[in-house]
Amino acid sequence: MQLRQPGRLVTPEALATPEPDEAETDEAETGPLRRCAVTRERLAKERMIRFVVGPERRIVPDLAARLPGRGIWLSARTDVLEIARTKGVFAKAARGQVLVPPDLTSDLKASLARRIGDYLGLARRAGQAVAGFGKAREWLVAGRVGLVVQASDGSPDERSRFLAGWRDKVAVIAPLDAAILGAVFGRDHAVHVVVAAGRLADMLRVEAERLAGISAEIEKASGKVAGRTKRPALPGGTNEQDADIDE
Repeated sequence: MQLRQPGRLVTPEALATPEPDEAETDEAETGPLRRCAVTRERLAKERMIRFVVGPERRIVPDLAARLPGRGIWLSARTDVLEIARTKGVFAKAARGQVLVPPDLTSDLKASLARRIGDYLGLARRAGQAVAGFGKAREWLVAGRVGLVVQASDGSPDERSRFLAGWRDKVAVIAPLDAAILGAVFGRDHAVHVVVAAGRLADMLRVEAERLAGISAEIEKASGKVAGRTKRPALPGGTNEQDADIDE
């Protein structure tokens, strides 16, 4: 499998082996950008995931980017995580043997989903989020909404009906299923949730983008990331993102 970077094709083996000067240089974790240990691209840190070496040299995800120690940053993408997990990228970045959990990606997905649920809970308690078609639609029509959160397993027709007239006017994410959304709002299930514009809405968009990135499936037959995924825009990014990956 080869990853396409602007103007050239790069093999996973090459990506997993930094240039000598890059491998020996610690970059200060300051400013808005971080360098991916796999692709070597510098991206907004909101589009990446930080890892540190924890006790017993175990690789630990640091989703809040607050744990002590030298950070290892990866783009929040399925293919990048897989290369890092299987090609020794963590050991090279940490300059020594490390233990990489075999269920690293699934643990990350679960942790990001919990963070999204926690932020939604904070928004609800702060009076910045409501659930249910009627109330949520009232907020939407009144222009009070900075983000729409819909159940990933909700009816496509019902989701479309809720967004009628607003599809291109508000950011929409669907990171959780109806049962999990409902639990946040004290219901059996919820398909439509709206969040007022503000910091919590922005944080939810960031976490949903990261979750979408590491949840994208890679087609085994063609080696390409399946489909083009509609994702919320982030600083330094676009709404539609896909990785060009060739066998």
